[in-house]
Amino acid sequence: MSNMSKERVLSGMRPTGKLHLGHYVGALQNWVKLQEQYDCFYFVADWHALTTNYADTSDIKASCIELIIDFLSAGLDPEKSTLFIQSHVPQHAELYLLLSMITPLGWLERVPTYKEQLENIKDKDLGMYGFLGYPALQTADIIIYKAKYVPVGQDQVPHLEISREIARRFHQFYPRKMHAGIAAPERDYVFPEPKPLLTPAAKLPGTDGRKMSKSYGNSILLSDPEAEIRAKLKTMVTDPARVRRTDPGNPDVCPVGDLHKIFSDAETMAKVNEGCRTAGIGCIQCKGWAADSIVRVLAPIQERRAKYEGNPKMVWDILEAGSAKARVAAEATMVEVREAMGMSHQYEAPNTSAAAESK
Repeated sequence: MSNMSKERVLSGMRPTGKLHLGHYVGALQNWVKLQEQYDCFYFVADWHALTTNYADTSDIKASCIELIIDFLSAGLDPEKSTLFIQSHVPQHAELYLLLSMITPLGWLERVPTYKEQLENIKDKDLGMYGFLGYPALQTADIIIYKAKYVPVGQDQVPHLEISREIARRFHQFYPRKMHAGIAAPERDYVFPEPKPLLTPAAKLPGTDGRKMSKSYGNSILLSDPEAEIRAKLKTMVTDPARVRRTDPGNPDVCPVGDLHKIFSDAETMAKVNEGCRTAGIGCIQCKGWAADSIVRVLAPIQERRAKYEGNPKMVWDILEAGSAKARVAAEATMVEVREAMGMSHQYEAPNTSAAAESK
C-alpha cells in the first residue's frame, strides 16, 4: 500500500538533548509501530525550543542531530516515515503567521501548560509572544500536513483541542466555497480536524521515584552504556516498607517494580513478585534483574546508534531528504490556504478575446 493511500500521522519533539527511557516508552516505541500502518511525519521542533530557550541557541544544531539519531536508533525508518526539521520547512512559519491573525488571545491564555509553565519556570522570562502563541505554531505544524491523527496520551488530549478549535475558526472565515452565503460543507474545508490517536502511557519512574525527567536528574538515557545503567539503578529508591533485608515488600508500590512491569518478561516478573513479597530476594538483586531487562531492550537501539553516530553525514542527508519531502507537502497545502484566504496575489491578464467578442 503506498503512502498516498494511508492516513497521515504527525508528531514531533523539541531538541533538548539526548532522549531517555521515558521518551521511548511514552512516544518513540509507539511511533515505530505506527509507521507500519500510517503515513508518518515526525519532526524536530527546533522553533518550539525557542519558546523557552531563546536566550541561548548555541547548542540547538547539535541537539537536533542528537534527537534525530535517537529517532533512528529507536527504529524509525526514513523509508517508512518522513523525518525532518521544522525550521527547514518555512511554510510552517507562513501558516503560523496567518493563524495568529485569527486566534483569540483568550484561547491562548487558557491553555493549561501556559499557566503551568509560568508558575513552575522561574529562572526564565516567559513573557514573550512566542511562548504565548506556541499553540498556533503547534496547530500549523499539524494541519499543514493535513494530519488526521496526532499520537497523544489521555492527559494531552486538551492540548490538541485548541488545534481543532483554530482549524474550525479558519474554516468559519475561509471556506473554499460559500454556497450562496451558506456555510460550506466539510468537504470544502482546507484542513481535516486532527484527532487524537490515544496511546497507552506506562508509568515510568526515574531513579528517585518521581516521573523520569532530565530536569530532575533521575533519567536513564537511551544512549547510556550498560555500566552507567547499572550504577544508576543501584541508587534507585525502592518500597519504603523494606527497611531491612528480611522485610517483605510490595512490587506494586515500588519504583523498581514499575520498571519490571514495563521491561521484564513474565518469568522475571514471577521471580520478582515471589522474591520481594516473601523477602526471598534483596533490593540489590531485584535492581540487577531490572538492569538486565533494560539492557536487553536498549541493546538493538544502541547498536543502531553506533552506526549513525559514526556517520553524521548520513544523518544530515536523511534530514535534508525528509525536509525536502515535507516542503512539497506543506507547499501544496499553502497553495490551498492562500486561495481560500484570497491571498494568491498573481497577475491575471485581461481576456482580450472575450472583450472583442462582446463588441
